Amino acid sequence: MKIEIKNGRVIDPASGFDRAANVFVAHGKIVGAGETAPDGFTAEGVIDASGCIVCPGLIDLSARLREPGFEYKATLESEMAAAAAGGVTRLVCPPDTDPPLDEPGLVEMLKYRARQPGFAHVHPLGALTIGLAGQRLTEMAELAEAGCIAFGQADVSVVDTKVLLRAMQYAATFGFPVWLQAQDAHLAKGGVAHDGGIAARLGLAGIPVVAETVALATYLQLAEETGVRLHIRRLSSAAGLELVRAARADGLPVTCDITTQHLHLCDRDIGFFNAHARLNPPLRSARDRAALALGLADGSIDVLCSDHTPVDDDAKQLPFEEAEPGATGLELLLPLTLRWAGTAQLPLSTALARITSDPARILGLDCGRIAVGAPADLCVFDPATRFTVSRERLKSQGKNTPFLGQELAGEVRYTLIDGHLAYAAEKLL
Repeated sequence: MKIEIKNGRVIDPASGFDRAANVFVAHGKIVGAGETAPDGFTAEGVIDASGCIVCPGLIDLSARLREPGFEYKATLESEMAAAAAGGVTRLVCPPDTDPPLDEPGLVEMLKYRARQPGFAHVHPLGALTIGLAGQRLTEMAELAEAGCIAFGQADVSVVDTKVLLRAMQYAATFGFPVWLQAQDAHLAKGGVAHDGGIAARLGLAGIPVVAETVALATYLQLAEETGVRLHIRRLSSAAGLELVRAARADGLPVTCDITTQHLHLCDRDIGFFNAHARLNPPLRSARDRAALALGLADGSIDVLCSDHTPVDDDAKQLPFEEAEPGATGLELLLPLTLRWAGTAQLPLSTALARITSDPARILGLDCGRIAVGAPADLCVFDPATRFTVSRERLKSQGKNTPFLGQELAGEVRYTLIDGHLAYAAEKLL
C-alpha cells in the first residue's frame, strides 16, 4: 500500500533531520521524505500528521512476549498489539521462556509465529547456557543461524566464572554479542528490594548495590580478556554506571541500557508494599535514579528500554516479597521517554535517539532511521495529548505497572511496520 504522511514534524535522530516534511511509503520502504512526492507516486492512503511528530519506529531492547510456555501471562497476539499501540516496531525478547531459547527449533518457531503483517520485528536473545543453568554452553552458531541476535542469561547469573569465560571466548570467536544483567547470585539471594533505609523500615530483605558492581567488575574483566562485545542489561546504580564509564575510558567497547522504571522511580515508590514496584533489579535510591538520568542524557548509557514483563494478576496480588517481579511497559516507552526529555530539558531528537537509532546501532541493523530505501517502520504521535495510565487502556495482557493512575503525555496515533498499518487511532484519509 502506498501511504503519504503529511503535515507532520519529521524527526530522524540518525541524520539530525528535524523539520516539517511529508514522508512517502511504498512496497514496505520509505521512498521519499520532503515537500513533494517522488515521480509517479500516487497515495492510496493519507495520514494527516498535523500537530504530530513522525519518527522512526521505536526499538525496545527488552520485551518479554511470554511465548512459549507462559501464555497464561500473555500471548504473542496481545503483546504485539501492545507493541503496535506503543509505536514499537522492533524488539528483543530475552531467552527465559519455557523451555528457554536454547535450541534452534524453538527460535525458529518463535520467529515463524511472529512473522505476520502488523507484528513487530522480533529478535530473540539466545540462551548462553543450556536451560539457563550456567553449566554447559549452547550451540551458539546454530542458534544464530536460526535467528538469535545475541546471547544472554536473562535474569539468571552464571555462577561458575570459568563457564562464563568459556562462553565469552566462544562468542568472541564468532563475533556474537553477549548481553548480561549484572547481579551476583549470592549477594542478591533472597533479596526483594534495594538494600537501604526504605527496605529496613518495611522489613524487606535487601539487594545491595555491591551485588551489581561485583558482577559487573567480573564481566568487564572477562570482556577485556576475551574481546567479546558486551552489553550490560538493566543497569540500576550510580556505582555500576561509574564502572561502565571507566571501562569505556579504557577503550573497552561495552554498551548498556536502563529501564523506564529505573529512570523515573526509586525505592521510595515501593510505598506501602506496592507489588507493582517489585522489579528485578530493584528500584534503587533517589541518588542512583538521578545518576542514571544524567548518564542517559550524556550518552554514558546508550539505550532506554521498557523491560516489558507482563505478569498475571494472581502473581502480583501477593505480599511484596512473594510477588513476581516485573512491569509491563511496551505502551509506556514513548511517553516515559518524553517525560524524561521534558524534565531534563533535552532536544526531542536526543531523547528519541535512545529508543530508535541508538538501539539500532547496538543491534547492528540498518533500521531506526527515516531515509529513502529504509524499512517503512514509523511512529506518528501527538506529543501534547495527555492520558491516564489505566488497566482498561493497556492492550497488553499484563496490567502490572507502577505507573497506573499517572498522567502522561504522548499518544501514538499511527504505527507502520514494513509499510503495513499496524495501529491506527483514526482512519486514513
